[in-house]
Amino acid sequence: MRTVPKSTGSCPAYLLVPLLRRIATLLVASVPICLSIPPASCEEYPNKGSVPNIVLILADDLGFSDLGCYGGEILTPNLDKLAKGGLRFTHFYNCGRGCPTRAALLTGLYPHQAGLGHMMNDYRRPGYRGNLNKECATIAELLQTAGYQTYACGKWHVSRFIDSRGPKHNWPLQRGFDSFLGTIHGAGSYFDPVTLCRDDHFVGRPEQGEYYYTDAISDRAAEYLEQAARSRKPFFLYVAYSAPHWPLHAPEHVVARYRAQYGVGWDELRVARYRRQLALGVIESKWPLSPREPGVPAWVKTQHLRWQQERMAVYAAQVDVMDRGIGRVLEKLRALGLEQNTLVMFLSDNGASAEEVGAHWQGPHIPKKTHDGRTVVLGNNPNVTPGPDSTYQSYGSGWATASNTPFRLFKHYAHEGGIATPFIVRFPAAIPQGNRLVHEVGHVIDVMPTCLELAKITYPSIYAGRTIKPIEGQSLLPALQGRTLAPRVLFWEHEGNRAVRDGKWKLVSRHPGPWELYDITADRTELNDLAEKFPVIVKDLAESYEKWAQRCDVLPWGK
Repeated sequence: MRTVPKSTGSCPAYLLVPLLRRIATLLVASVPICLSIPPASCEEYPNKGSVPNIVLILADDLGFSDLGCYGGEILTPNLDKLAKGGLRFTHFYNCGRGCPTRAALLTGLYPHQAGLGHMMNDYRRPGYRGNLNKECATIAELLQTAGYQTYACGKWHVSRFIDSRGPKHNWPLQRGFDSFLGTIHGAGSYFDPVTLCRDDHFVGRPEQGEYYYTDAISDRAAEYLEQAARSRKPFFLYVAYSAPHWPLHAPEHVVARYRAQYGVGWDELRVARYRRQLALGVIESKWPLSPREPGVPAWVKTQHLRWQQERMAVYAAQVDVMDRGIGRVLEKLRALGLEQNTLVMFLSDNGASAEEVGAHWQGPHIPKKTHDGRTVVLGNNPNVTPGPDSTYQSYGSGWATASNTPFRLFKHYAHEGGIATPFIVRFPAAIPQGNRLVHEVGHVIDVMPTCLELAKITYPSIYAGRTIKPIEGQSLLPALQGRTLAPRVLFWEHEGNRAVRDGKWKLVSRHPGPWELYDITADRTELNDLAEKFPVIVKDLAESYEKWAQRCDVLPWGK
């Protein structure tokens, strides 16, 4: 494995290597990649070609059961095809919220270690600065230093500095990406993302023609692939969709195909998804469907049924458009002859969101007017039909419960509904047998070490002249090849919601409640709390949590 260069002398290697690489590119532009700098980039991976290209695709607020290949009825033929040609994890985890997950995904650390234990607020505590810190390196930074082209498009959301005047030290180009098109902030209008940036500059949406942010992300991702193919270097492409995060915005012609589908309501939808999941094998029959969450009414007792139905139709349309865009990206890979030697990964940043958008919400990402000057009606108003650019709504807890089938709770919690995600992986050069389910336990902190192992890079202790924290995740390569992953303990904390998973045991707390204990292999829908029956296990796992919290800059919420 190659080691990322450390700083030595007056000319740091992390500056010298990219410079030499650019010089070499100019001198030997027509020479195959195995003659470019660094020479190690021509090493073979499993005798199937050069080090792999990597495409990492992240959805936003997508529930565990929303995709067809995970039991959903939404039309996702492209992601289903990706799964058929690769594999699906059934026990893969994120961090329960967008900012923390993105920090962990990009760095291989727990989010608090990277400075993003919460959101974009600065609490002046090491784990809660709302900003990627200097004690971490991103996947892009390490791959870039080792010879990869690096591209990002979509939602960034790991810097609290979103103003066009900066500072921009945690924007994509300063954290390892060669090019970027997307939004620095989190949510925003799909028809007019007011914080849209190209590289380091705010650009706004094009003035001419129709515009939809999800399509713009997909189109730019495809353009980056064409650019990468011309250079003949390995590449890392990070595609971070904002879909299907609120606001509920989607093209009317796509919404129309789902409008009649959701009159059945969330109760019947959950049962149908649960049955499909059993048939697909992504869940086990010994796990009962969790009951409807407290506060979520039975569909037959729900008011404003037409409006509720429309909310889910727009959400489904957002997922549909994202899948179509992913299809264009995957087709571009195939057309360019890059498919075989490209690792593609897809996942969601957290479980489905039960958030109800309020009429009082404010922020630079929420426009007051549409692009053509009409007033935006903010908030979940049953008298206003969601979908157009003049609305700003979300789909609420009833549909979020359906999206997270069969699990409990939602985004922001550490119960399975908050942290379980679909995870699809395809890499034809190393995974010749597709359509396989993987029941090993994985976590977003594992994506970085997986990428580094496949790229033959050793994670450094020093990057860019500064000491960085040891990586927390482990490579998923054994699981991709059908082998068992080494046992380890995993941890979560977000807004006081805590969890520990050690083998079959999961200790979890919904803030400010007590610890609950579940045998997650027998009861993954977390219905049978065993805390009173096994107090010693609770004590041991709680102690391991406290040690982890102290080591990783995790504080009791509100302290």
